[in-house]
Amino acid sequence: MKVDFTLNAESRADVGKGASRRLRRTGKIPAIMYGASEDPLSLSLDHDSFMHRLEHEAFYSHILTITVDGGKQYNAVLKDLQRHPAKNRMLHVDFLRVSVEDVITMPVPLHLVGEDIAPGVKAGGLVSHLMTAVEIVCKARDLPEYLEVDISSLEVGDSLHLSDIKLPEGVQIAALQQGGDHDLPVASIHLPRGASEAAAEEAEGGEEEATE
Repeated sequence: MKVDFTLNAESRADVGKGASRRLRRTGKIPAIMYGASEDPLSLSLDHDSFMHRLEHEAFYSHILTITVDGGKQYNAVLKDLQRHPAKNRMLHVDFLRVSVEDVITMPVPLHLVGEDIAPGVKAGGLVSHLMTAVEIVCKARDLPEYLEVDISSLEVGDSLHLSDIKLPEGVQIAALQQGGDHDLPVASIHLPRGASEAAAEEAEGGEEEATE
């Protein structure tokens, strides 16, 4: 299904908590757009239309086109979403203006591939998804919708780390810029708990026989 990366917004002069509550009662979401050395711009969005966009994963890590008052258009990315703690409602949205040459830091989803042919899975192992997203640094024009994590070569007991992810040109993983201590595991393959315990007991039994 094609994802619509455009939004229509209205500027608003009435700001504050009371104004935001009144806005929400009319089916709108208060929002703000900042960055690019311009003054912050207070906006309102249609709640249902915006929630429909959020059903698509790609919308979270893509350059959006925001048309304000039917006129001027801005390129921006989602920076923060404030959701209602109990209801499926959005309370506030933050956008960051960007140009294609701006260097930005954004979270992007991780997509695991090769699970069906991984030797560890064929041997009865289970895949643990240790991360679902990672923060990257890149120019806005190089922003990927997701990063592919290939685990097709993993054996039982193996892990794939951040440094093992093949990155598109111009993209870096933010954590790795902080040093090797931040090279965290992304996915691993392990035996089911019962199988692991049985294998351990069998190994212990073999060691006892060898020492008798």
